This record gives sequence, C-alpha cells and structure tokens, in this order.
Amino acid sequence: MITTVQQHILQQQQEISEASGRFSWLLSGITLATKMVEAKIRTAGLNDALGAFGQTNVQGEQQQKLDVYANLALLHCLGLRDSVAALVSEEDEEPVTFDRSVETGKYIIVFDPLDGSSNIDVNVNVGTIFSVLRRLPASEGDLQASILQPGHAQVAAGYVVYGPSTVLVYTTGHGAHAFTLDPTIGAYVLTNENMRMPEQGSYYSVNESNAATWPKEYREYIDQLRSGALGRQYSSRYIGSLVADFHRTLLKGGVFLYPPTLEQPAGKLRLMYEANPLAFIAEQAGGMASSGKGRILDIKPEGIHQRTPLIVGSKREMEALLHGGSQ
Repeated sequence: MITTVQQHILQQQQEISEASGRFSWLLSGITLATKMVEAKIRTAGLNDALGAFGQTNVQGEQQQKLDVYANLALLHCLGLRDSVAALVSEEDEEPVTFDRSVETGKYIIVFDPLDGSSNIDVNVNVGTIFSVLRRLPASEGDLQASILQPGHAQVAAGYVVYGPSTVLVYTTGHGAHAFTLDPTIGAYVLTNENMRMPEQGSYYSVNESNAATWPKEYREYIDQLRSGALGRQYSSRYIGSLVADFHRTLLKGGVFLYPPTLEQPAGKLRLMYEANPLAFIAEQAGGMASSGKGRILDIKPEGIHQRTPLIVGSKREMEALLHGGSQ
C-alpha cells in the first residue's frame, strides 16, 4: 500500500498538534504548486519557458521565466488558503498579506520559489524551499513580528528537488520524511520515512573559487578534510543549486558550506527561506547547521531578506569545524 504526503500528515495527527485539517489543506497548496512547477520544468525547452524574464528581483538577480512562473504558482495556490496570513517570497520586496483574523489566518509561508534557477537552461537540478510559521497571538506582536521569528519557531519546513525524479522532503518537527512524485497518479508517495543523515560522510560541497576570500578557519578546514585528518579522504561535490547540494548531503552525509567572503561578509544565502528550513530538516535528521558563530535556528531575523553564512551537515564534520575536533 502507498502512503501519500497528505495521508502521512493525517496519520501523525496524534503526535502533531499542527496537523489539523486546516494545516493539511495548507500543505496541499504547496504540493499543488510544486506539481505545477514540475510540469512546467519538464516541458520548459518546448514551450519557451527557458531564459531570462528581462527583469531583476529584489535580490538584484536576473529573473528567469521559470522564477516568475514558480512564484506566481505558489502565490496563487497558497493565497487561496484562508489559513494563510502572509506569503513571503524571495522574489518579492515585501510580504503579500491578507486581511484575515488571527483566528482564521494562522500561518505565514516563507519560500524560495525556484532555487538554483540560473542552472535551469543547462538542465541542472533546481528546487523549491518553504518554511511555515505560526502567526503570533495579537497580545505577542503584530504580523511583522510573526514573520520575523527565529528558525526554531518553524512549525514545518521542506523542499522539493526537481531532478530525474521529483522529491519532496518535509518536517513538522517529528522527523524528516521524503516523498517521490508518482506521475502515474499525480501524488507524492512516501519513499523514505524518518530519514537519518550519516554521522560522517565522504563529501564536502563548497564553491572553492571563493576560497581566497574566505576567513582563514574555513581554508584550514577544507585542507583538513582533504588531508584525511578526520579519518577518511573526502571528495568535492558541488552542483551550485542549494537544494540539490543539500539533498545529497542529507542522504550521503558530509558537509555543505557557504562561508562569508570579503565581498559578502554577512554571507550570501537568505536566512528565512533558505537557511532556516534546511537547518530545521538537517537537525530533524540528526545533522547540524551553523552560521559559523552559532546555531542557524537561533538567529533572530531583522529583515525578510537577511543573509547568513551557512554550514550544514553531519555531526562529525560539523563538530570538526565548530569545535576543532579531529582524530
């Protein structure tokens, strides 16, 4: 018997206080949007969906046609859910808010609609990343305060990687679970329950072209991995799509790094819709995630597009970097 992602949420209702019918309906908006994006990507070369859109987004990055499509799909599918109070996208300067009461509009969805889209023209894996926050009671702050919560306040997070198969990984704080899209029935089907990241891997993933501008400790750390100081020889694997690099790290272990550089001392990756959801998943799978100065999930955001360094991976590799542990 198969188990779909919606069925999985319903089965966990005894453990997950968030898994009400309303919450399941909310997640179905995410899965619907990602199936729309997956279908568009599959035929992108046939329907003029590849290439630049002709505008830059709030990040100063060239928008791709599929960036725009993915963003609109998520805004549409989630905006129709009456439990949504606000939608925060990488592509939009300000949150999209809805005039819904605290009792009705209980959730804020933060998302990167199409991570790695600069790779889409060369048929490299891309993905969607999302994070779900619960709206604070009126007595604890306004909608802006609800949006700018630290990562440990997430009630759910996940990503979809569009590759040879389309895979959804999500957590509600009760383990990390993977579902593969079965195109014959149009549903995400459970393929890996309670995923565990290996305690030590054999790969490191980083853009080494930036190495000359990293802080010294990161250069020394990569040298340590190469030298076998952690008891094994590491190989370099770097795709350049965050979701794809993280997905490999989750399955195979090792470490993914995007350190600060001279040009971007505060880091490049976005805290709220890239680092936080992936850190939540990593911790649920037994891994760790840090900014290099502390736990990613403890950072209090100051803005929706705040950037951060990100180091995420297996315990052995993470402890070697953060605490200088070696064999």
